[in-house]
Amino acid sequence: MSTQKNMETKTLIILSSLRKDSNTKLLTQKLFSGIDSETIDLLDFKISHYDYQGHYSETDQFLEVIEKVLLFETIVFATPVYWYSMSGLLKVFFDRLTDIVTTEKHIGRNLKGKNIFLVSVGTDLTLPEGFETPFRLTSDYLEMNFIETYYCPTKDLQDNLTNQNKFIKIIKSTNR
Repeated sequence: MSTQKNMETKTLIILSSLRKDSNTKLLTQKLFSGIDSETIDLLDFKISHYDYQGHYSETDQFLEVIEKVLLFETIVFATPVYWYSMSGLLKVFFDRLTDIVTTEKHIGRNLKGKNIFLVSVGTDLTLPEGFETPFRLTSDYLEMNFIETYYCPTKDLQDNLTNQNKFIKIIKSTNR
C-alpha cells in the first residue's frame, strides 16, 4: 500500500449512518455546502469486524478506506447517536484501527497530525455525556488533533443550525 506525499487540503467526511438518506447525511450536507469536502459513506464499503488473527475476506475494504483517509489533512467523523454512542458501523471501523497499530503500523503512523472533527445528530437536546471520549482518546493515541464537535438535535435540523458559522470557520482554518 502506498500513500501520496501531497495530501489534499480539502476535508474528508466519513459518514456512518445506517440509512442512505439519514439526518446525519442531511446535517453534513448543510454544514459542508460551502467547504471543499469529499464524503465516504461507510455503507458503500464492506468492512469486516476486527479479527485477532487478522484473517479478513478478500472483499474486506478497510485498508481501501484508510488509504483514502491518508490523502486528507482534515477528517470528520459523522455519526448519529445510537444508544448514547457512535453508530455500530463506525464502531466496527474504529475497532479495525487496531490493525493499523499492530500489523500495519506503517499505515497508522501516517495518521499523525491529522485534524479530527466530530459531527453528530441525535434526539436528545445535548450530546450524551462521554460521547466524544472514544474520538478524543483515539485521536490522542494516534497523535491526531481532535479539534471540535458539532452536535445537532434532530428537532433543529430544518431550522438554522446553532453555532454553525463558528464550526465552519474552525473547519476552514484547518484547510489552509
